[in-house]
Amino acid sequence: MVATGASAGSALDRIIKKGELAVGTSGTQPPMSAVNKKGELMGMDVDLSRAMADAMGVKLKFVPMPFAELLPALEAGKVDMVLSGMTITTVRNMKTAFVGPYVVTGKGILAVAERFAALKEAKGLDAPEVTAGALKDSTSQKFAETSMPKAKLILFGSYDEAIDLLLKNKIDVIVADFQFCALTAYRHQKKGLIAGQSPLTFEPLGIAMPEDALLINWVQNYLNQLHGAGEMKKLNEKWLNPGTWIDDLP
Repeated sequence: MVATGASAGSALDRIIKKGELAVGTSGTQPPMSAVNKKGELMGMDVDLSRAMADAMGVKLKFVPMPFAELLPALEAGKVDMVLSGMTITTVRNMKTAFVGPYVVTGKGILAVAERFAALKEAKGLDAPEVTAGALKDSTSQKFAETSMPKAKLILFGSYDEAIDLLLKNKIDVIVADFQFCALTAYRHQKKGLIAGQSPLTFEPLGIAMPEDALLINWVQNYLNQLHGAGEMKKLNEKWLNPGTWIDDLP
């Protein structure tokens, strides 16, 4: 399906005229968005972005940046939409339009097994001696502030930084999306990392975009087509389970 007949001045019309879809993503949130050993972006959000650009008949341009900068970049018109494992929240939705959810996940905990067991046997995670890490301006930050108010919270620009500090025992736990925690624990199991067994919250992931009725309508209808054709199920099976793609991560 190639988008045609876009109303003059609409966001979709501008995308078609410039022949390019600019997508903002962090590139540090596998399995949604990550950089492989070749320095190329990969992940579920990456595949979905490519599919939409192809359907629009335009080129795809990724604009990688720290997670906290994604929505400001969208508001400033630096990107056409954001696909980066972003949860649809009422606060975000007051300023930004979302289409979705295209994936439903939840919050998880990532920790070194021995340290995690010792903390749970003591006073639990909500204690002053516990140091937790979360992505800046994310729902993980909000969850940690609400559920672990007594713990010391350190905010990061990327999960690579947080994982490094976790493995060096400079922080005790990372609060992040459940799939990310499960994947990271799987990759680093020989280093003693573990993840919680089930999601702690309800997190609907959506595509953030300008308040443009035609673009919103197009993306929603395109997602409906992908769901109906079974393509979203294939993307879920490809990226949300351990697979050969993990070997491509640095």
